Amino acid sequence: MDNKITDIERRIEIIKETADLENLLVQKKNLETISLESDFWKNKNKAKDTMQRISEIENLVSEISSIEKDIGNLKEYLQIASKKDERDIEKEYGKIEEKLSKLEFKRYLSGKYDKAGVIMSIHAGQGGTEANDWAEILLRMYSRYSEKQNWNVEEIHKVRGEETGLSTVTIEINGKYAFGYLKNEKGTHRLVRLSPFNAQNLRQTSFAGVEVMPLIEDTSEDDIEIKKEDIDFKATKSGGPGGQNVNKTSTAVTLTHRPTGITVHSSSQRSQLQNREAAMKLLKSKLWTLEEEKVVKEKKKIKGEHKLAAWGNQIRNYILHPYKLVKDLRTGVESKNPEDVLDGNLEKFIEAGIKI
Repeated sequence: MDNKITDIERRIEIIKETADLENLLVQKKNLETISLESDFWKNKNKAKDTMQRISEIENLVSEISSIEKDIGNLKEYLQIASKKDERDIEKEYGKIEEKLSKLEFKRYLSGKYDKAGVIMSIHAGQGGTEANDWAEILLRMYSRYSEKQNWNVEEIHKVRGEETGLSTVTIEINGKYAFGYLKNEKGTHRLVRLSPFNAQNLRQTSFAGVEVMPLIEDTSEDDIEIKKEDIDFKATKSGGPGGQNVNKTSTAVTLTHRPTGITVHSSSQRSQLQNREAAMKLLKSKLWTLEEEKVVKEKKKIKGEHKLAAWGNQIRNYILHPYKLVKDLRTGVESKNPEDVLDGNLEKFIEAGIKI
């Protein structure tokens, strides 16, 4: 047990060093001084960012202190414990190890918007009806995963396939660290199965593309600026099942950003105003993604270098026949239970993707 405790203490010191804890405490003190200034709330976005940063540092310090306190208590317990207490000692150690592992994992999620919500779009690729069905299966998979994380999922825009499934769908996922967890899910997903849509029940390969962007609620001076004169607005009638006003009132919204040519849609809200707000969130997220791509010197539009959701471009394979296997081609992580994965149990794939 002494060796295990020594290892825990070593890992805590690594976190302190990599986080530069001493400097963070100085930064926190300076930010708190700024927050007391009379005109602090004049710029609400900047003030909000400052308070959030103070809170982040406080949370990190609190989590480290909590683990160090637990280690101290365990050391004291070891001094008076007898052999019959071994099970309780292992149990307490297990709790500390779990807390530390969660803290270590959070250190991977330090990007600017990793704590933000997500705007996710799923597009059917090659495969016709099969691909439309596959897009709907992926929607269910990510919705179930989000539910397990206690995140809220809201549909923004949906276009159904001609016969079944979805041609495209955009959803908003609200939850802490949602973008950090899901950002590496972007790419092409490939499904191999026996087709439920032909009489011969032949094996079919289908593709769907997934886009993942941070949900940017507000933009500060340092972020994306969207000028009103740069936006073309269009209202259309919402389609699909609904009340008597469906297809009669123009509630669906399409926004086009003139400088970039980016077009976004929102049609799932009840009013035009709500759809416009949802579309603006989506536009901000797409523009942020475009700027990020410029930073890494990739000369491409919002969806990146145009890659078809097709053979050779996939990030993950989901094989239901002739054998059962889900394999991530970037991390090598596998599961021989694809039904479980498609039911939203994505944890080991997502954690491996974060640690790439």
